[in-house]
Amino acid sequence: MQRLGPPASIVDRPLTKGRSEVSLSAFAFLFSEIVQYHQARASSIGELETKLEEAGHGVGARILEVLFHREKGNRREIRLQGILQFINTNVWRCLFGKSADSLEIYNDDEYLISDKTLLVNRFISVPKDLGELTCAAFVAGIVKGVLRDAGFSAEVSAYFSTVEGQARPRTNILMKFAPEVIEREQRLGS
Repeated sequence: MQRLGPPASIVDRPLTKGRSEVSLSAFAFLFSEIVQYHQARASSIGELETKLEEAGHGVGARILEVLFHREKGNRREIRLQGILQFINTNVWRCLFGKSADSLEIYNDDEYLISDKTLLVNRFISVPKDLGELTCAAFVAGIVKGVLRDAGFSAEVSAYFSTVEGQARPRTNILMKFAPEVIEREQRLGS
């Protein structure tokens, strides 16, 4: 039966899978504008990276909600390994069209996601006056937003590491979990 009257508003429509691809040139332009906006308001490289990370927090929170709704039927991850796998595969695939290259245990409370071709670094050429700027701080903010809203307190940072035989360095996202997260994981049992 057809519905008569005005079309349903966007709020009334179901949250479907939708188109999962965004034009690469549109993304590059928007990300460039985000970096330039925060660069104009930052007085140092550290402050710029902090602002990029904060900008990523909101993206991470929204990605978490949408992906849990679409792919998990609103079921939340309560285990550390589960949320890390979710970020490594589902979040990365939603954001970058592929899973991250690796997920590694760095220490008991530190985990590392590595990606050789992180999209936010593809079109970035850092001027000499900005030195060691890593725009992957935006992605670290996204990961931190996902973890925070899922109930896993962590400090998240991004850095580069050189890979033998490759011209571009590998981007690493380091997650250091709060002691209460590790204690909760131990209580739940391995």
